[in-house]
Amino acid sequence: MHIDHLSLMDFRTYRFLDLALTPGLTVLVGRNGVGKTNIVEAVDYCAELASHRVSADAPLVRVGAERAYIRARVVRGGQQTVMELEITPGKANRVRLNRAAPVRVREALGICRTVLFSPEDLALIKGEPALRRRFLDDLAVSLRPVVAGYRADYEKVLRQRNALLKSLRRSGRTGPEERATLEVWNGQLVNLGARILHARFQVLAALLPEADRAYGQLTDGGKELAFRYESLTLGARPREDVAALAALSPARLGQMLASALEEKAQDEIERGMSLVGPHRDEVQLMLGGIPARGYASHGETWSYALALRLGSWYVHRADDDAPGASPILILDDVFAELDAVRRSRLARIVSAAEQVLVTCAVEEDLPRELPGRRRVLQVSPGEVHPVDSDAGAPDAAPEEPEGPGAPGA
Repeated sequence: MHIDHLSLMDFRTYRFLDLALTPGLTVLVGRNGVGKTNIVEAVDYCAELASHRVSADAPLVRVGAERAYIRARVVRGGQQTVMELEITPGKANRVRLNRAAPVRVREALGICRTVLFSPEDLALIKGEPALRRRFLDDLAVSLRPVVAGYRADYEKVLRQRNALLKSLRRSGRTGPEERATLEVWNGQLVNLGARILHARFQVLAALLPEADRAYGQLTDGGKELAFRYESLTLGARPREDVAALAALSPARLGQMLASALEEKAQDEIERGMSLVGPHRDEVQLMLGGIPARGYASHGETWSYALALRLGSWYVHRADDDAPGASPILILDDVFAELDAVRRSRLARIVSAAEQVLVTCAVEEDLPRELPGRRRVLQVSPGEVHPVDSDAGAPDAAPEEPEGPGAPGA
């Protein structure tokens, strides 16, 4: 798939931008801080309905504006879908598809698919467990949008259950009435948690061989990748056989989660928090039989992080091999951080993508192996200019949309 038209209004640093895109390679060139990443962030937002850089929507809205708009035309095979996203901090965001009435944001998941790699992805290897949990859950949602509902409902149940546990800790009351209320929340946590675990294990089983393949393509292939899943639901011992984990049914996982909750019930009341569930799990990323975190070299860390993202791209392609289904591949300021060998190998891999968006400070950072046909866009604050266009003619429509509506409204 690809996006052939992108409009931004009051998004990040752009008051208004109307940008034509094409299949193949598009290179966004410009100094640091001029807005290259803002453009690819908007493209990725169309797929994830969230930013890969910030957890809240407020930074996405230009200073002085009340809301931001993203409008993208997504082409998948012979089908076109126009997505219009309205981002309003503090309120529910709105989505319109093909200029129809607004729908729930969740209904837009799966229309656009992206795989984005940025230097921040090094935190997948070096950072906290929450980042790896989010990575797996984001991939699960991208493959099966229904998981987004499980995820949102689980977070609501978790907040309510934690509030109850805190109340029980403060009051010291744990009589039949309080226990009955807790059991209600336990049942919902078990049901939703089991579904999330099942989705994670399916992702782990699909991702491992593809990430291992990508790591071998980027390096000399001397070390194997492995995933080690740590969860009280599964017992005290970490589990490394992801195929066996993927074979566990949601019903069986629910039974295991319920047993773990029962075992930790008193500890949870004493501490006033939920100690068991997918929100507490960890995925150890193994390289050559040892944890990558703390042991991998800088080059190995880069290669591992890239392999996870490229493996995600391979998983998407294997999951849906229909024409035009391959996700958009985004490389944000990546090539400048790689040595010459890894640059060349990465370039050969991404050449198979239908649409590749690359950001860099100077075009010389790009390896020769990238596809020859490319469109180069020079990014300056608030504007984008095609390098081969007439001097001074920005790649933006001269007129802004009338009224307060979204671009194209």
